Amino acid sequence: MSYLLSLKLHNFRCYEQAALGDLGSGLIVLHGPNGAGKTNVLEAVSFLSPGRGLRGAKVMEMQCRDAGEPWAVAAQVETKHGAVRLGTGLDAQTEKRTIRINGENAKSQSALADYVSCVWLTPQMDRLFIDAARERRRFLDRLVFAFDPGHSGRTTRYENAMRQRSKLLQDDDTPDIAWLDALESQMAETGTALAAARLEFTQRLQRACDKSDSEFFPQANISVNGTIEELLGNAPALEVEEMFAYQLKQSRGQDARAGGAVTGPHKSDLAVRYAAKDMAADQCSTGEQKALLIGLILAHARLIAAERGAPPILLLDEVAAHLDETRRAALYDLLESLGGQVWLTGTEEKLFEAVQDKARFFEVKDAQIKPAQRPACLRSVS
Repeated sequence: MSYLLSLKLHNFRCYEQAALGDLGSGLIVLHGPNGAGKTNVLEAVSFLSPGRGLRGAKVMEMQCRDAGEPWAVAAQVETKHGAVRLGTGLDAQTEKRTIRINGENAKSQSALADYVSCVWLTPQMDRLFIDAARERRRFLDRLVFAFDPGHSGRTTRYENAMRQRSKLLQDDDTPDIAWLDALESQMAETGTALAAARLEFTQRLQRACDKSDSEFFPQANISVNGTIEELLGNAPALEVEEMFAYQLKQSRGQDARAGGAVTGPHKSDLAVRYAAKDMAADQCSTGEQKALLIGLILAHARLIAAERGAPPILLLDEVAAHLDETRRAALYDLLESLGGQVWLTGTEEKLFEAVQDKARFFEVKDAQIKPAQRPACLRSVS
């Protein structure tokens, strides 16, 4: 099991200095008014895993306003191999993110995956099922990335190749055909691998969803819809690569006019249905959509726990705000049963009355954090 023992923030978002200690596993509640800085703490925790954090922000956006020194996040993390010191922050010279593990620089963010896995749910994700397909692809790719850090690299390589191909087609009346062939070959190879990873993961996540027996967070049926995914269901990957490359070659004229590419995994969509009602998620009520989304996040956490032997760190921002008392209590029971560290935020402390004797409570107000129950747990300096 991996969980944070302590957390320190330096010039991160609204915090000049903040330190939390003696955290441990279980539920951690941050409560306070909107804009107080609760989500910023969750974002800091999310940066201890690979990726761009729960907001998908650029590295310069975390910098505390008017602060002279660059932002940094550090933590003591309990892992199956013992305590590990993790750190990340802004390199002021390169304006890139740096990673340190036990005081030593790491080559890339992917090194963090050996120690911390984070899964999160934010209010912005409530529109997932009615939003554009792009948001659902990003959501799915984040879930895949939690299992396979190489998935992010495949996505980046595919998007870079597609961007270069589009520029070549649009800016040059007589493009270099050899270079165009090479870019399309890279798109075909990485795009097919990208689609295959999504398909394989979705099947595993579906099996985790099928094991859910909660009456409050209904079972979902999920699938990935897209041209490449459909081809992979009927042909070997090498054949799909060849077909994809041929499609790209045939669509050069159309792609030159429209930009991008008319087909590929960048057009795919995650389809979610309410299993018991056999109803598409975007046709469900707002409450049902919220319950389905929470169910997916819990299934993902169970899948990580089953395959890695330990649950991820869960970051749930304002997750209880629109749940009734019975559903909130059911959610807290499920979170406790996972056995890992869960961070919860809410505007009102009374939202967490069901776990008042089980969770660590902290009040957040005006970028100040103070422990509500355990005075030795935390100190904060503005």
